[in-house]
Amino acid sequence: MDYPALLGELFGLRRFGMELGLERMQRVLGRLGDPQRCAPLVHVAGSNGKGSTAAFTESLLCALGRRPGLFTSPHLLRFTERFRIAGVEASQDAVVAAADKVRRALGEPLTFFEYATAIGFVLFADAGVDCMVIEVGLGGRLDATNAADGAVQVVTGIALDHVAQLGGTLGEIAREKAGIFRAGRTALVALPAAEPGRAEVRAALSQAARAAGARLAVLGEDFGLRPWGGDGALLYHGLLAAPSDEAALEMAARPRFPVGALGLRGAHQRGNAALALAAAGELGRVMGFAVDEEACDAGLATVRWPGRLERVAEAPEVWVDAAHNPDGAAALAAAVRAGDAGAGPLTLVLGALDDKDAAGIARVLAPLAARVIVTRPASPRALAPELLAAALPGADVVIMAAPGAALDAARAHAAGDGGWVLVAGSIFLVASARAQLLGEAADEVAVAEALTPGR
Repeated sequence: MDYPALLGELFGLRRFGMELGLERMQRVLGRLGDPQRCAPLVHVAGSNGKGSTAAFTESLLCALGRRPGLFTSPHLLRFTERFRIAGVEASQDAVVAAADKVRRALGEPLTFFEYATAIGFVLFADAGVDCMVIEVGLGGRLDATNAADGAVQVVTGIALDHVAQLGGTLGEIAREKAGIFRAGRTALVALPAAEPGRAEVRAALSQAARAAGARLAVLGEDFGLRPWGGDGALLYHGLLAAPSDEAALEMAARPRFPVGALGLRGAHQRGNAALALAAAGELGRVMGFAVDEEACDAGLATVRWPGRLERVAEAPEVWVDAAHNPDGAAALAAAVRAGDAGAGPLTLVLGALDDKDAAGIARVLAPLAARVIVTRPASPRALAPELLAAALPGADVVIMAAPGAALDAARAHAAGDGGWVLVAGSIFLVASARAQLLGEAADEVAVAEALTPGR
């Protein structure tokens, strides 16, 4: 089978939709020789920031001389983007070879995401990676990636997202994500900034950690990054080697060192970078490698993660960000207000999926803009732009269903008033904007997860 044929096969798997559960994955991976056990892994869950945290962690591990495999989802333009080995996107041939092995071991149908996860584990085992960074697809407890046992677990944050699948409260969603916790391992978690959500999530994660026998470490309390000096420098306060109340042990065992500016923009990325630093440190304890301060500085500065507050065009400037829920939109809005993106009047190109809180996203981002152009992302789950526009009474809103035409109109408007363009609200909209402006190679067949119930 060649790569186009694989894409066709993957597209066909959408008919199975989404079906949470581990039994199929465990059986298939067992027939494959359990490739998920080929190397220790960092397991990353969360409502927002998990992709950026995974990318930071991979970049740190590369800088520290490791050979990590990185599995993320969804992709922007190419299915192969989901798999990186030592910082390099996997080749089509390597992905096809891994898919062939999975196909021969199936014995039963898998969903799209299960198939992709199995491909990733086989690909990494074949490549001889010495560690892995695995991003959860949805939730945690019943996610296909949870067929593997993480050496380190990370929960980047909890927000009301995917409530139909994960639960309608922050506590319920937190418990689902805490399903990746493992006995004797460290779980690194970020809590919501505001109450009462912070207390609700803390209680749920603490209870889950006790039940699993995991050590819980909280961002901003047990470890973190904060501004230090000038020129964007930050000071990292790391984790103790083991829980202790002894001040002397804390001074001897807690890493503390400065790092320079981060390779990803926005103050919200400090938390993601701190989670990644702590994850690399904990993985180093498991694997027996040292965490070098200069290497960490380089790893944080050189991280690559497309579509996250990324400038993709000049004159006028066009920025893209895959903010897909109100919490992500709030982080993006804070970055824009802080001057981390363009300058002058903003033309916002906005599109969302029908399973998202599109009105919440719009209400956060629209006040930043002089004009809003609402459009339809290239996804079967896209929300009609007319419905999105209805959430913005009183705003200067233009409806343009075709995303390419919406982007062209936004650029023309921004050029006329000396402003800039921001494309946000859906990763599918960000993908099409990047393809249009950067001319990047894209798969001929678009494949993605389906969130409707399967079978």
